[in-house]
Amino acid sequence: MTRAGWLAGLLVLLSAAALADGTFPSGLKPADRERLQSFDEVRAATIAAARAGGAAADRAVLDRVLEGEAAALPPGGMAGNWRCRTLKLGGKPVLVVYAEFRCRITDDAAGLRLEKLTGSQRTSGTLYDLGEARLGYAGAEAWGADEAPRRYGQDPARDQVGYLVPVSQGRMRLELPLPRQESRFDILALQR
Repeated sequence: MTRAGWLAGLLVLLSAAALADGTFPSGLKPADRERLQSFDEVRAATIAAARAGGAAADRAVLDRVLEGEAAALPPGGMAGNWRCRTLKLGGKPVLVVYAEFRCRITDDAAGLRLEKLTGSQRTSGTLYDLGEARLGYAGAEAWGADEAPRRYGQDPARDQVGYLVPVSQGRMRLELPLPRQESRFDILALQR
């Protein structure tokens, strides 16, 4: 192989970030598989309740976040720094929209990883190829500014599962059904 051919092959490998595969959702704990099985029902009910009872300004944010369907994006296009904000649906109050924080998607040995870098509740997890536009997500939440990022499986009270919905090169949303506290459905809205 020529040096030019070898370099071209290396560039292809480096430019294509990897997605984890094989263990989602089969590798999840049974309780987390159950959360995913009720995903559509919980999502529809909590969005309807938030639209019916949320504050007008928060409903407007929710509607903007929910605009757009899942679009297949190359993994390399997802990596990088993002602004992100959490929306909590189905708790008391029925819709809470938080300020923007910093998030990042990186490529490590396990594949693409998402991290919320700032705020008191910080998620960190792995994205899984499902063979469709949306990606599977298994992660965990760290609480408090000084706590190190958690990994899925370390503590069931912190575990999170859901789907990352890429909408465009500049917008995505992480949808998490039945979180363990404060709400029934969380959305982490990401934008560049």
